[in-house]
Amino acid sequence: MTNRNRKRIGVIGFLHESNTFIASPTTYQAFENDCLLERDDFYQAMSQSNHETSGFFSVLDEVKDEFESIPIILARAVPYGTITTRAYRRIIDTMLNLLDKVGPIDGLLVAPHGATVSKEYPDADGYWLGELRDFLGPNIPIIGTLDPHGNLSDLMAKSCNALIAYRSNPHLDQFEIGRQAASLLIETLKFKVRPVMEIARPPVAISIQKQETNMNPCLPLYNLADQQLDHPAVLTNSIMLGFPYSDVDEMGAAFIVVTDGNRSLAREYVDALAEYLTLHRRDFRAELEPMEETVKRCKSLIGPVCLLDMGDNTGGGGPADSTILLHECQRQGLTNTFVCLYDPAVVSQLMNLEIGSVREIKVGAKTDELHGTPWVGLVKLLGKYSGTFYEPKARHGGSTDCDQGPTVVVRHKSGITIMATSKRQPPFSLRQLTSFDIDPLKFHILITKGVNAPIAAYKPICKQIVKVNTPGVTTADIEKLNYRHRRVPLYPFEEIL
Repeated sequence: MTNRNRKRIGVIGFLHESNTFIASPTTYQAFENDCLLERDDFYQAMSQSNHETSGFFSVLDEVKDEFESIPIILARAVPYGTITTRAYRRIIDTMLNLLDKVGPIDGLLVAPHGATVSKEYPDADGYWLGELRDFLGPNIPIIGTLDPHGNLSDLMAKSCNALIAYRSNPHLDQFEIGRQAASLLIETLKFKVRPVMEIARPPVAISIQKQETNMNPCLPLYNLADQQLDHPAVLTNSIMLGFPYSDVDEMGAAFIVVTDGNRSLAREYVDALAEYLTLHRRDFRAELEPMEETVKRCKSLIGPVCLLDMGDNTGGGGPADSTILLHECQRQGLTNTFVCLYDPAVVSQLMNLEIGSVREIKVGAKTDELHGTPWVGLVKLLGKYSGTFYEPKARHGGSTDCDQGPTVVVRHKSGITIMATSKRQPPFSLRQLTSFDIDPLKFHILITKGVNAPIAAYKPICKQIVKVNTPGVTTADIEKLNYRHRRVPLYPFEEIL
């Protein structure tokens, strides 16, 4: 028998990693092309994935005799430029209209990213969370998850009772963090805990190069955070590594501690985390060598070698079509190389040809003038594909059903093999290769458009994983970026002590 007195818990997700250094904006169509789901469609699509909202639903399904899951909306787009005002406002208006239509709720689970920026709403996550708080009033608990690549604002924290960031980078724990957030909300609604949250935003920006969580310099910081969890009053704590490619006031690292009613302890612990980062800030600054030297080193390394193209990090908003590293590998004779490039024009050019056809292509470097010049060569068409693939394991981003659009694979006589896609696809999965008849073990060099996201997928098969200091809109050398809105002082741009 159904319990008609079940408490009703709403579920909302709105995630976008907005790179403000990209000239092209993120439109409403970008969300339609990735994930824009309402009500039951939202639940059906995400209940079996590895996303944080999947974790929400997993817990709510386990307690359905006491709690009713109310899916409302999930809006997500592949990282890119600032969201247009029109697209952002349309999503927020839809969110509030749907929330109004579902009727009264007792609690709300939210999945913001933390690095969302809209033209008129720089603190975009803070704004929509604030809108939800105003709509629901002060007494309805709101608990959510965050991507540690987000930038935490005071308004984001003020609008929620608790926020929990993923604890791994690459992000392999999104599902579990979603479960933690849902469990905390249930405990709150049962009056078993009373979460209070304190945050700290020390004036430090962490280089994307130094954000791998199971490596130094992050590892000791996470160990300190883990030690705090031993205190019985600490419900959760989080490290926000920050997203340096959003030029907003809150850009930089941040910390969250949530306790059971003990605000002074939350303050003490969050300050301790901030103090650690401040004291060890130099360890979190980029250590970069010229791209040419890195490629030269790779000539003597046993393959496969995964070269992480940091300047064209698709998961950070990169265009996924930079040819700079490919040209350098070819110049130095590293031609047993694979690369995936976003180029819908080349896909269209080749899609109607017979397998085995030979054509000259001009591929890559078409999005802007920051990511090289097109690679030109006579290539043989090896395969044509729909571009869909399935990743069953927990991988960065939490997606399982993936779609990079119509895809072609070609090979140059030198050995260079290029996959051209018609949609930008972050390289978090080896299925992106193996689903399209690419054997990664046959290559000496695998160029991937990421920094940390690909590591979990590529580490089992690669002898070496090397981060390459390439130019681009996601350059690891953030001190070269032209910020206009960040805090001052902020290390490493200014000294802070």
